[in-house]
Amino acid sequence: MHLSIYPDHKLWYRKKLVELLNQDLNFHEKVSNYATHDYHAFPAKFPPQLPRKFILELTNPKDVVLDPMMGSGTTVLESYLTGRQGVGVDIDPLALKICNAKVTPLDIVQVFDLGNKILHEASFLVANNQIEIKEALMKSWDVETINFINKWFAHETQVELYAILNEVQKIQTKEIKSFFEVVFSAIIITKSGGVSLAYDLAHTRPHLAKAILKRNGDIVYIGNNLEKTSTHRMKLLTKPLRSALEEFDKRFKHNLKNLLKPDSQLISPLLLSADAQYLPLGDDSVDLIITSPPYAVNAIDYMRSHKFSLVWLGHPIGTLGKKRKKYIGSDGLQGVIFEKLPSLTAKVVAELTELDPKRGKALHRYYSEMTCSLREMYRVLKPGKAAIIVVGSSILVGRDTEVHTCLSEIGNTTGFEVPKVGIRTLDRNRRMLPAGSTINLSSQIQKRMHEEYVIGFYKP
Repeated sequence: MHLSIYPDHKLWYRKKLVELLNQDLNFHEKVSNYATHDYHAFPAKFPPQLPRKFILELTNPKDVVLDPMMGSGTTVLESYLTGRQGVGVDIDPLALKICNAKVTPLDIVQVFDLGNKILHEASFLVANNQIEIKEALMKSWDVETINFINKWFAHETQVELYAILNEVQKIQTKEIKSFFEVVFSAIIITKSGGVSLAYDLAHTRPHLAKAILKRNGDIVYIGNNLEKTSTHRMKLLTKPLRSALEEFDKRFKHNLKNLLKPDSQLISPLLLSADAQYLPLGDDSVDLIITSPPYAVNAIDYMRSHKFSLVWLGHPIGTLGKKRKKYIGSDGLQGVIFEKLPSLTAKVVAELTELDPKRGKALHRYYSEMTCSLREMYRVLKPGKAAIIVVGSSILVGRDTEVHTCLSEIGNTTGFEVPKVGIRTLDRNRRMLPAGSTINLSSQIQKRMHEEYVIGFYKP
């Protein structure tokens, strides 16, 4: 129903916002891998039904829906699929690449033919040009990046990855090239498995496998003193060595099944490489904001996993380290501008600082950055509209950081009203958090990641 037919639109809108936040926001039984949502693993994605609910109820077709910290682009994709003008902002280069691929319709026959050609040519290179590939590998990166590659990728995997990427880079059409780069990244950063020597990449907590089980069943040892490890522990450290060519083939065909078809009725999203604290958008230009900011103090460290594919896509490891320090929620303190925080938020920061000065400062940084981000959201949002912010609970050094309460207070200082905060319990198997599926509240990680709060900010 068109929203503007109501005589007192602002009153109705505010009541509708509260009503939606009172509803079930868990979506545990819903299928979330439709369209292109499962193109690539990404930690802590909210289910697509969450942004879809607010988009359908609080906007009209062609309205502007913004996600200023878009991650893998769930909100942006849902905006596109529902006929809205999606706008996504992020500073993470992999997030931008993934979202761009997810919202770009392509010709399925052309993509299928190119995928098969990539695999054919790459397989030929691996079989017949090993020496040339090895020489090219050494010339591809600086010393620091080469050391990273050698630590985390078996040599035969490096050869196959280079051969695949060599063919992908020959593609002239930017949109199709981006699709295959995302396929390439998706075989490295996976929920389980993957072609690197790392476990838990999709959870942003990579651990180096101490042994890999080769495809012929032989065990190859990586690292030192594995023979001193118990048999049970050794099994935990053993990982199959997967063929990058085979994994690329499977992932390419998997993504192809959900490829978006061109639709002239839908509006291409606008994707911007920018910081949420400095949005390149005009005042009062957005109809709805839906976003999920990073967890505080690097609880989920996106760059820690994203660098595994970004180094292959042309980003030196040192450059990625510098970029990571700019992410909201990072724990670095150099050059940070600390905002004056409102009373309750300042109290939470002060109490944590007494327990752990470094983490206290990092939390102050987080709330300072979120202060700037909320100011920008308020600036670009139209009056009488809402910003839906999904945040995770957080306990550091035994102290609840009260993220939802603090962000609500900060929002009030920027001019927002907070008529309601919804709560959703996490489906641990789907949210891809860096902790197990069994709830264990003695775990510091799980204490931070058991539920989420859906804050409804309203701009009067």
